[in-house]
Amino acid sequence: MSTLHLPVRLACLSAMALALAACGETAKLPFDAGVGPSPQLPPPNKTLLPTMKVSTAIGWTDKAAPTPASGFKVAPMARALDHPRWVYVLPNGDVLVAESNKPPKPKEEQSLFAKVRGMVQGAVMKRAGAEVPSADRITLLRDTDGDGVADSRTVFLEGLHSPFGMALVGNELFIANANALVKVPYSAGQTTAGAAPVKVTDLPAGVNHHWTKNVVASPDGRKLYVTVGSNSNVGERGQEAEEGRAAIWEVDPKTGSKRLFASGLRNPNGMAWEPASGTLWTVVNERDEIGSDLVPDYLTSVRDGAFYGWPWSYYGSHVDERVKPQRPDMVSKAVVPDYALGTHVAALGLSFSDGRGMPPAFASGAFIGQHGSWNRRPQSGYKVVFVPFQGGRPSGPPVDVLTGFLSEDGKAQGRPVGVTLDKSGALLVADDVGNVVWRVSRAQ
Repeated sequence: MSTLHLPVRLACLSAMALALAACGETAKLPFDAGVGPSPQLPPPNKTLLPTMKVSTAIGWTDKAAPTPASGFKVAPMARALDHPRWVYVLPNGDVLVAESNKPPKPKEEQSLFAKVRGMVQGAVMKRAGAEVPSADRITLLRDTDGDGVADSRTVFLEGLHSPFGMALVGNELFIANANALVKVPYSAGQTTAGAAPVKVTDLPAGVNHHWTKNVVASPDGRKLYVTVGSNSNVGERGQEAEEGRAAIWEVDPKTGSKRLFASGLRNPNGMAWEPASGTLWTVVNERDEIGSDLVPDYLTSVRDGAFYGWPWSYYGSHVDERVKPQRPDMVSKAVVPDYALGTHVAALGLSFSDGRGMPPAFASGAFIGQHGSWNRRPQSGYKVVFVPFQGGRPSGPPVDVLTGFLSEDGKAQGRPVGVTLDKSGALLVADDVGNVVWRVSRAQ
């Protein structure tokens, strides 16, 4: 019997697991097969260890930048941020940046296999640049001369708990922490919050397998919508750990009362109101570990009361046999998403164009920040794309807007997350590995 202590044995096992995963399966279908309103969904390819193809995070050199699409130019609005994840533009043009990462996880009882798996995933995330401590801060950027570069930077609010989404309603700024929706008073032009955050309502927390929580306000400001990702890949911690998760909640901003608006969404993040129809849309990260060709992440309209399948099925009635017990009654209710974005692209950011500052081809549609894959060979994502819309619906294939986040040798110079339009209509992109907010504007 080995005399090695458990931590050493686990480290050895995790190193072996990483080596085995590096030899995993590869995609059989072309990437575009998993894109569009009717993606191809081959049989699952479940392996002993998940497929892993991870880009080592290296950041940008001082003068390097991602590559914009023809007709655009890109420049940093601000560099040297601390893991910027989300961006929000205030009415006066100031930009709030959530500098954030996942909160510490509580200890939980795990099997030896689960511990090895956790160590492997931790090593993967560290290599990908996702294990840095959370700054737990919102920073305000101000461009006083209109050149697209922030010449003023102040700490707007700190001491938060892994903040992510932000939404201004009247004179109150709502912030989605990993464990609660909170608010602070706001008046136009202020550069620091003048009061401590006040809790509006608790949000499901705990292990926080998916920790990011986003918030958007309804157009009339009477309701807030908050995303809560699942606590596992496919319910392996048990359904009691998933109470209130994999969902979008509707919250009354005045009372904090809330109701389940939509469910079965494994990890919804970006949300936005489509301008032509007034419908709420979201991007969702689908499940992992059944092959490089499954399952496509997606962009979908969100119906009040709808169920989208997780964990029992994906893309409507495609049953996930790993989930026990099976629930055919739930599978029969599952709504088919509107538009597949490709497998494992990690779609996080979402913002609809309104035509300001954009060439005609980009005047109607959705900008989507794709953080990039870890569970696909070859890699996918690591870019910002644009899905054109017509009549309130997707009307064509995605178009690359910002690429070049991977270096020629496959290392991650950056990883895009949140996207939004600034006051002039230029696109802002939060890059959490590059520690930059990029500004993509129309070339003159």
